[in-house]
This record gives sequence, structure tokens and C-alpha cells, in this order.
Amino acid sequence: MEQQADSAAFPWEIPYLTVALPGIGGRLRGALEDFIVEEVPAYAPCGEGEHTFFAVEKRDLSTPMLVQALATALGISPREVSYAGLKDARAVTRQIFSVQWLSPETLLALRLENARVLWATRHTNKLRVGHLRGNRFVVRIREVHPEAAARATAILDTLSQRGVPNGYGVQRFGNDGRNAEIGLLLLRNDRAGLRTRGIHHLPFRQHRFYLSALQSQLFNQYLAERLQRGLLDTVVMGDLAKKHATGGMFTVESVESESPRAQAGEISATGPIFGFKMWSPKGEMAMLEAAILTAAGLTLADFQPAKLKGSRRPVRYMPEGLTWRSEEDTLVVEFFAPKGAFATMLLRELMKSDIELDETDDDDEE
Repeated sequence: MEQQADSAAFPWEIPYLTVALPGIGGRLRGALEDFIVEEVPAYAPCGEGEHTFFAVEKRDLSTPMLVQALATALGISPREVSYAGLKDARAVTRQIFSVQWLSPETLLALRLENARVLWATRHTNKLRVGHLRGNRFVVRIREVHPEAAARATAILDTLSQRGVPNGYGVQRFGNDGRNAEIGLLLLRNDRAGLRTRGIHHLPFRQHRFYLSALQSQLFNQYLAERLQRGLLDTVVMGDLAKKHATGGMFTVESVESESPRAQAGEISATGPIFGFKMWSPKGEMAMLEAAILTAAGLTLADFQPAKLKGSRRPVRYMPEGLTWRSEEDTLVVEFFAPKGAFATMLLRELMKSDIELDETDDDDEE
């Protein structure tokens, strides 16, 4: 018998870490300059080689649209233009691209609409998705609460010390929350359920997006439970923890020795991006992950036909260089977020509202 998905059984929202602190309210993106994103590369180009790395500042332009404009101007296929991650369209963004067999001078001479090349230099390999350290944000929030400065100080001090819940926002699940539901139907190969939702055939990328939405929603459920248990910024026995500096993961075997590192922001517990080869924790968190899968009517083996190996995701991120300033009825926030982390998660804590931005996780998680 084919099972029907129930979107009400798969809530994606997570509670606020700073639920006891009132937000500043406000409005985002009154102008393009209100949202500035600068990509921070994982490494600097070496200055020689057959590939050319170049940085582009774009305005009110999506990354795919810019790639097409670059390809047209250079007389090459869009597939020959590489980048590390997608950037929001309704913003001023700076990101790095690479092409092969073209000189830096050729790139610097380009004249583009709503975009300009900032620099270009050679390197030995092409730029690939995920080849970035993260993104630096400058966000201007207008029409904030009269007490915004004091409220922001309390909230952002907390996030600096405890970290930002590393969840997925509304952009992953759609305004009606159906994306994860469709992903569940696809994973179960529930053709009848898909037909009732008007879905008969999906392009490969859209198919993968819906499956990713399901994985993201299950992660959010895990993260919500840790928040409710007060376990965002600590570790428990059997946790799989990640070192922020190196990315290395290990099983927590001594809470006494690892808790100070978690409190200092050196390590964080990880949660499941479910898949058939996912590294699982032990003890209490293993039982929690199993309960989430059972509630969804799934097992890890169910992800194998879709070739979803799975991975681990830190339950929080530590915002670097977090500063803020008040300007009349406006608050300006600046911070760096590592790749895979969303600015929306910090902004929702600050504004106390769910925010939809065209963000991707700039990563190769499955």
C-alpha cells in the first residue's frame, strides 16, 4: 500500500535560541545596498596556471544569470564558467569565478550590465562548488523598534557566546512548506501521492532539491529538539562533534573534557543529514535520530535508491567579527558566516521573524 505524506507531521520551524529576548523588528532590503555579501575564498590563486580566477561584483542579478552573461561576453559555454557557490540576486554581492584558457586581461576588459570584474589572476586548478571559507555580510535593517540598540545588544551578545542555530529557513521549504513533503513522496517512490499534487515528471536538479528539502527538514527537527533540551552549545556522551578550525569529527567519549571546548566555541555537536552511509552518534542522540526517522516512516536504507549517502552538519555556527551599530531607525549588522551556514538564521533571532532570502548552503552536502 502506498503511503501518503503528511506535511503537518513534518514541521520545519525551529524555536528561537533567544526566545526570552524581544526582537528589533524592522524591514530588510529597502535598497540593494542594504544587503551586501562578500564571498571569502578557501585559498588565494597562486598567480600561474591555465585557469583564471576572477572576482565579480554584481547588483540585482542572480549567479546563474551572471554566468550566462559572462559566457555570452566571452563566447564560451556557461558550463565553462565555474563558481564556488550561489549568491542572492536582490543584493550587492562579490564572488569568485574561474575559466580555463583565458587571460586575466581578457576578463578585466569585460563590460557587463549590473556587474563588474574587480580582479583577475591565474591559478593551477578550476574553482569548484564548496571551494570557499564562507561569506561576509553587511545587513542594514530599516524601521526597527525604538529600543533596537538595547535589544540587539542582548541578542547578539548571546549569539556571539552560544552560537547561531545552524538550521534551514523558509527558502528551503517553500512558502507552503510542501517541498519536504514532495521529497518524502519521491524517496518512497509514491507515484499516486505525487500525481495528486500534480507532479508527473521532474528535472534532475529539481528532483534532488526536493530530496534535499526532506533531509533539511529532518535535520531541523533534530535541531529543534536539541534547542528544547538546552543542548545547542554543549555536547553529550556519544555525540559526533566537529572541530570548527579543522573540520575534523570525533565521537565524544568524555563530556567532562569536551564541554569546555564546546563552551569556548571550538567544537560543536553535529546533527544528521540522513543518508545510507551517514556516520551516526551513540547513546542518547542516536536514539533521538532513530526516533525522528521512525516518525517519518523511514530507515537509513531508504536513502540508498536515491544515492543519498548523507553527512553531518554542525548544530550551530559561530559568527565571526560580529558587530552592530544603530543609525536613527536603522540597525547595521556585520558578520562572517562559514560555508553552509545561513545569514537568515542570525537575522531571524534578531528580528524575531522568519526571513526569506535566496540563500544556498554553498556546500556539497547530500
